[in-house]
Amino acid sequence: MSEQENPVFQIEKLYVKDLSVEVPNAPQIYLEREAPNVGVQLQTTAQGLGDAVYEVTLTVTVTAKIEEKTVFLVEVGQGGIFRVENVPQENIEPLLSIACPNILFPYAREVVSDAVIRAGFAPVVLQPVNFEALFMARMEQEQAAAGGQEVPIQ
Repeated sequence: MSEQENPVFQIEKLYVKDLSVEVPNAPQIYLEREAPNVGVQLQTTAQGLGDAVYEVTLTVTVTAKIEEKTVFLVEVGQGGIFRVENVPQENIEPLLSIACPNILFPYAREVVSDAVIRAGFAPVVLQPVNFEALFMARMEQEQAAAGGQEVPIQ
């Protein structure tokens, strides 16, 4: 294989694309002694930026509630620009849906923890996420929605 045919996967840039912190029931919420229930939602999006360059954004939304009262809401959009060259087309979506979020997640986890601390609460440490399992579950859902027929990966 020549140098040009070798697969290339590299990080061009990592950045916080979006950050939102809300404490809608402040200051009264700081007087609560009950531990909040914390929910976490993840979403990944990818888009092409040009020849072999992609932006992937991992959005992490953390909501803490005590009964029906929102304690805090933190949403982080951790972005990354990745160069993907000489990779077979059928491998690009798994790369953007598994490898890129795996790279972005530790950065998003740190931003979430820091934002929660700065909002005046105990840190939230997100548990590791298996992005491969999430990707496979999504593929199975898409196959089921297509009537059990194979769905081509684009």
